[in-house]
Amino acid sequence: MGANVGSVATITGNPQNMMIGSFSRIPYGEFAAALAPTAAVGLVLTVAVIAAVYWKEFRVEERVEIDTRRVRVNRVLMAKSLAAAAGMLIFFFAGWPVAKVALVAGALLLITRRVKPEKVYHEIDWQLLVMFVGLFIVVAGIEKTSLTRDLFEFAARFKLARAGVLSTASAILSNIVSNVPAVLVFKPLIPHLPDARRAWLTLAMSSTLAGNLTLLGSVANLIVVQRARREVTISFWEYMKAGAPLTILTIAAGVLMMR
Repeated sequence: MGANVGSVATITGNPQNMMIGSFSRIPYGEFAAALAPTAAVGLVLTVAVIAAVYWKEFRVEERVEIDTRRVRVNRVLMAKSLAAAAGMLIFFFAGWPVAKVALVAGALLLITRRVKPEKVYHEIDWQLLVMFVGLFIVVAGIEKTSLTRDLFEFAARFKLARAGVLSTASAILSNIVSNVPAVLVFKPLIPHLPDARRAWLTLAMSSTLAGNLTLLGSVANLIVVQRARREVTISFWEYMKAGAPLTILTIAAGVLMMR
């Protein structure tokens, strides 16, 4: 949940923000200035909601002790990674194309003799890539239906230009087809709204925060649940106990801050 909320802050926070940044051409710094405060408030709400829902575990249960493991640190690669990350941020805020900067930084990090290529390839999550392929197939199917035309009619009837209406529609659609396809569905509609810049930012905010509603709301949820399966099982309804109120509160806060 924290990953979803925190990713609202910048264009590079999540895939849907990167697409919105590309479609809208909103500068990196301007995007961060508009949505970073929403992310900060959302993180405070995340801690508050989880503490309220699971108050017994925080007050009654014994403190969990985590075994510490010694981690080998390759100082040269660490310095190289920190330098690449710092360089990316500088170029992002300077207005350079996000995709080009990220590709160059990634290419520079891959140039190393200290780590075998097999170890790098081993870290690729092929299942996740297959899932993304499936999501884009779903989007291609949606584009061949009348949904886009229906969205225009919906926008005219229910005043989609309003932040609250757009956020609600985005949240619902994001939990039906996931937030990345949802953004692609709204793509042809947003430029025709009266304040397109504000609409793009509202879509970025709501589609990301909507990812906390259910397990299927975002790719981050699926990754965490899959990785945590060895230690604990998180059911669909167990997740919603905290996810539903958190989504409502954070989107409401985001709508208020977008005014």
